[in-house]
Amino acid sequence: VMDADGRSILFGALYGEQKAIVVFVRNFLCYTCKEYVEDLAKVPKEFLQEANVRLIVVGQSSYHHIKPFCSLTGYTHEMYVDPQREIYKTLGMKRGESNNVSVRSPHVKSNMLLGSIKSTWRAMTSPAFDFQGDPAQQGGALILGPGNEVHFLHFDKNRLDHVPINTVLQLAGVKTVNFTNQHQIIDI
Repeated sequence: VMDADGRSILFGALYGEQKAIVVFVRNFLCYTCKEYVEDLAKVPKEFLQEANVRLIVVGQSSYHHIKPFCSLTGYTHEMYVDPQREIYKTLGMKRGESNNVSVRSPHVKSNMLLGSIKSTWRAMTSPAFDFQGDPAQQGGALILGPGNEVHFLHFDKNRLDHVPINTVLQLAGVKTVNFTNQHQIIDI
């Protein structure tokens, strides 16, 4: 993988010493991925530090798109790219979409039409008119490490098949986050 400065890093080094939640996104122009990463951005660094877990997003575009995507989404955790999709392929992540759209990510707020229009507009107005990766590539979420341990594996079947973030946080031993803007009511 490559970091925002174009430095190559072995994928295994990301989880070799410490447990990591690794989220693979379809591409940085995908509206569902953008909205999912906006919610990942809400995970406090303290929660991750307390659990000794890294939160990593991997995209499939050029490293030049990392900083603008982080700026757009407010994401301040680790982000890398796999421009040739080697890790996506090695892991067997799906290409294309299944017709089962009954799956609905709780982190996607836009409807398909409006979200697609926004994605296209972002592509057309970006400095380098670039669709940033294979639009048919699906993502997924993994919990890996330390070492070669695989704690959890989910490959998205379509653009709305994201694992709820709190599910992944719980499985990794990280405190959950209230993603609604409502205060939680505790019944005593």
